[in-house]
Amino acid sequence: MALAELGSHVQDDPQHVTVNRGRLASELALEQGAFGWLSQVHGTEIVALPVDGIPEADASITAQAGQVCAILTADCLPVLLCDRAGTQVAAAHAGWRGLCAGILEQVVTSFTAPSTEIIAWLGPAIGPAHFEVGPEVRDAFMAADDRAAEAFSTSGARSGHFVADIYCLARQRLEKAGVTAVYGGNLCTVSDPQRFYSYRRDGQTGRMATLVWLEP
Repeated sequence: MALAELGSHVQDDPQHVTVNRGRLASELALEQGAFGWLSQVHGTEIVALPVDGIPEADASITAQAGQVCAILTADCLPVLLCDRAGTQVAAAHAGWRGLCAGILEQVVTSFTAPSTEIIAWLGPAIGPAHFEVGPEVRDAFMAADDRAAEAFSTSGARSGHFVADIYCLARQRLEKAGVTAVYGGNLCTVSDPQRFYSYRRDGQTGRMATLVWLEP
């Protein structure tokens, strides 16, 4: 699966990564330097593109046409956002730690448009039937919002554990931040090996890129 190797941090062949990122840019008719690749650390740091190098951050935002906000995942939730006027776009890496810490709220407040004018799309991530977590994860979300209880269930989980619906958690956070136009959230990385990488399913695996940009 060399063509899909895009992550420089997960033991993908560096030469394959370079070649494939070049192919991706060519396919999209964009410059390789237009991609805002990030060193994702499950935090809440946001960078505005263009930016030099590969910064440690988990979201990017831009109002500059041709600059590509890029997120790499293999179970974590990629979230793309834009304003209705089409003047800004953003992409966020919302693994449970970053989601719980407020990465989506941080991105929403980075827009110049009001939250009611923002649209969000939830990309492929680990589905609720497969995302088993310990009680500390539920406790962390519950500490921030009691409604998070709706996203956790003991059905199908090991004793003392829960299955979590990361899509539900993301929608709750976006709604609380004022974003009600939320789409996607129906693709499971674990259960679809033909299309998606999954760390939970395969362990050592590549990464998929989720991208958004303003047309030049």
